[in-house]
Amino acid sequence: MADPPQVHVPSLSDIEAARARLGDRVATTPIHVWRGPEIVEAVGAETEVVLKLELWQHTGTFKPRGALTVMQSLDADALARGVTAVSAGNHAIAVAYAAKILGTSAKVVMTKMASPYRKEMCRRYGAEILLADDVQAAFAMVKEIEAAEARSFVHPFEGPNTALGTATLGLEFIHQAPQLDAVIVAVGGGGLAAGVAAAIKQARPSCLVIGVEPEGADTMSRSFAAGRPVSIDKVRTIADSLAPPHALPYSFAMCRRFLDDLVLIDDDAMRRAMALLFREMKLAVEPAGAASTAALTGPLRDRLRGKRVGVIVCGANLDAAGFTRELMAAEMAA
Repeated sequence: MADPPQVHVPSLSDIEAARARLGDRVATTPIHVWRGPEIVEAVGAETEVVLKLELWQHTGTFKPRGALTVMQSLDADALARGVTAVSAGNHAIAVAYAAKILGTSAKVVMTKMASPYRKEMCRRYGAEILLADDVQAAFAMVKEIEAAEARSFVHPFEGPNTALGTATLGLEFIHQAPQLDAVIVAVGGGGLAAGVAAAIKQARPSCLVIGVEPEGADTMSRSFAAGRPVSIDKVRTIADSLAPPHALPYSFAMCRRFLDDLVLIDDDAMRRAMALLFREMKLAVEPAGAASTAALTGPLRDRLRGKRVGVIVCGANLDAAGFTRELMAAEMAA
């Protein structure tokens, strides 16, 4: 397999400076050592599980870190013209939040199938929402907005500034829990994993960083196998936050360079992990937010037995009905 292309990698000093620029616009989310009979039964008493509670970030996910870092890099004129974005929900919400606190406007494109709850969150932050039939149509609509209104496009996962923003999460986590042996991070387009892994592997090279993808949206796994970014024909997962139709060069190259491994989980595993986090940690997370827990209690259980394992709980933007539906499906499958 060919080596990934060379890309700019943010240094630890770059990441620290980015975090300082974000200031209190981004929360320093807490960690929690997860101890309880169910997690002990699932992974073994000798394994220490440390949760990074990024679901308590502003807007409910890690996404403001990247969106704000991108938008803070715009000059005054570009920022004044506003921004646009395409998203299943979480990125759109983060862009709307960032636009509001930076004093500009956001016009975001979401698919018609996007969660009404997430659409309402966007509106509450002041964004204008346009709806497209599918992801391909949404990206086309965003290009039209860029051309017609000279708005800056804030990509949901690709680019150095996005990874620089998500790297602040990785560095924050390793500062809070410096003795971690491994960190598990969800992979969608790869923007989160790229930044988190780059920060952790530079700050603590011995710490494993393992990505986790849904089987029904295994774009990065297929890209690793092909040695280049590839697309998938159809997304088949409940984790819409981890379901881009393609990988892209920068995030692919960063993930190839810094991830130690990439594992796959199915939807039922995410549902079981959602239920476990709810029962024992009292956390109501979306499927993507449970992906790392699903990997730890599944394909990584034996490999990481006896280790100090960091688990990033990356988001929780799911309405009550949707959350209940997935928990009921988990119970029926048990």
